Amino acid sequence: MDKKWWVERSSAKMWVGHNSRGSSVVMAPSDAGVPGSFTPGELLKLALGGCAGMTSEGPAARRLGDDYTATIVIDGTDHETEDRYQAFTEHILIDAATLDQAGRDALIASMARAIDHSCTVGLTVRNGASVTVTIEDAPS
Repeated sequence: MDKKWWVERSSAKMWVGHNSRGSSVVMAPSDAGVPGSFTPGELLKLALGGCAGMTSEGPAARRLGDDYTATIVIDGTDHETEDRYQAFTEHILIDAATLDQAGRDALIASMARAIDHSCTVGLTVRNGASVTVTIEDAPS
């Protein structure tokens, strides 16, 4: 099995996610008190925001320059009865003060179009990707 991305249990309530490029991220429940950790739900929100940011960077940089500033704030609405998110919101805060109103409108439309058509994470969530789980006995 080719391991490009994997998660390993490192201790009680603590998991570490890895990629084949040598990066890692610590995951734990929010009440576990593990410094520097993220919950999987937080990582999902960050993936949505990061994808939107990277996808819209081209249109934004073309209109504002490579040194533009932006922040994306992501929130998830919990489902009332199921252990899942019902919806997400992304608020993209960008300094477009150098543009007139027509330029701002064009920037917003261009960024939204890029995100709607090319953000892999957003498209995956919106289109309800299936998840298959296989559990295997893997003695140490």
